[in-house]
This record gives sequence, structure tokens and C-alpha cells, in this order.
Amino acid sequence: MTVPTPLPSAPPRLLVSVRCVAEAERACAAGADLVDAKDPECGALGALPVATVRALVGRLAGRAVTSAVAGEPALENMEAAVRAMAATGVDYVKVALPPGCSPALLSAAAAAAPGRLIAVLFAEDAPDAGRVPALAAAGFAGAMVDTAGKDGRRLPDLLDGPHLSAFTAACRAHGLLSGLAGSLRISDIAGLARHAPGYLGFRGGLCRDRDRRLDLDAGAVAEAVRTLRALPAREAA
Repeated sequence: MTVPTPLPSAPPRLLVSVRCVAEAERACAAGADLVDAKDPECGALGALPVATVRALVGRLAGRAVTSAVAGEPALENMEAAVRAMAATGVDYVKVALPPGCSPALLSAAAAAAPGRLIAVLFAEDAPDAGRVPALAAAGFAGAMVDTAGKDGRRLPDLLDGPHLSAFTAACRAHGLLSGLAGSLRISDIAGLARHAPGYLGFRGGLCRDRDRRLDLDAGAVAEAVRTLRALPAREAA
């Protein structure tokens, strides 16, 4: 399928992380723009089994953009983990990148999912805009910031507005998709939208009792969609 790239002037699109085919259907029906497969029982970026992701992609059949987490693999296993998840047919593959990855490692990982690999940088590592050019040069499709610790602290608690704006601006300048995530709530949407990310990512804030390990709440997904759609368009950067 052709994957749409949000325009800088458009409000962010909604990424919803799901753990199974049933939740993927629920998120898609409620209006999620991007359905993201990951296992909330296995940390911030836990990977689902390849077979589950393949089934999820097949069930949605192009009705929403899809992504899947390849996890937080050791550096020597990163290329293989990305390649295995890319083989499911998912539109994008996400992988955690610790600080200090070499250019050769970045290029090898990107080559395992050509034009489809998204770098996930953890807010606790204070990633700055200076990492973005290397990702673009290596062939990554995008980059997002998330929180590693799911301890109640949200992305805005860890990184300030100028930091987030610089990150998303660098992504736009280098032709990369950008995303912001990390224990977000619907009430965070308006504030984070000011930084003009391509996507805002949610899991726990759209689950029953705001617990990322519980079922996805279709009503909360629909509310997030409405909130995003009601945002005014921004001036193109």
C-alpha cells in the first residue's frame, strides 16, 4: 500500500499500539491512522511473535498503516530482528536505538527494512536533534522519541518543549517521519501537537483504567481521533 506522509501543516496523526489482532481491528475501526504491534508485557518496546504480526497485517489488509516493534535487541542481533519483522509485510518496523550506534550498524539495520525502519530513541537518554542526520544518512524512514520506563512519568515530564520541537524540526529537515510517545494521555495532545510531529503514539492512555497491560478501549481511541481532528492546521515549516 502507499503510506501517507503527514504534511508539516497538518495536525499529527494517531498511532495506537496493539497487542493482538482483535485490538488491531478495534483500533482501526475507531479511526487510528497507524496500528502499531507490540507486546506491553515485555517492556517499553516488546516485540510480538512474527506470526501474530503477520496475521494482524493480513487482517487489516491495508485499511490502516501498520508498524511493528522489533524490540530492544542487542546490537549484534539488531539486523536479524529487523529483517524478521520486516518479512511480515508490515509497513514500518520500529527498533530501539541506544546512544552511540555506529554508522555501519545503522546502515545495516536500515538495509534490513529498506525505506521502512523507524528509530526509537528513549527520552531518558536525552536524545537530541543532532542524532537525526545520521539516521537519515543511514536510510531510516523516521525517528520517534518514547519513554523507556513505564513508571507514570510522561514524555513532557522528561523532555521540555524546545527539545521536542528541535527533534521534530530536524526530522522534517531531513525528510524523516517523526513521532512522539511515552505514557501520553489525551490531554497531552494539544500541547505536543505544537511541536508538529507526524504522529503521536499511545497505548496506556487509551486502555482500560489507563493500564497499558489491559484491553484497548475503542471509545478512548475514538476520543483521541476526535481531539486530533479538531486541532487547527499549523503554518508549514
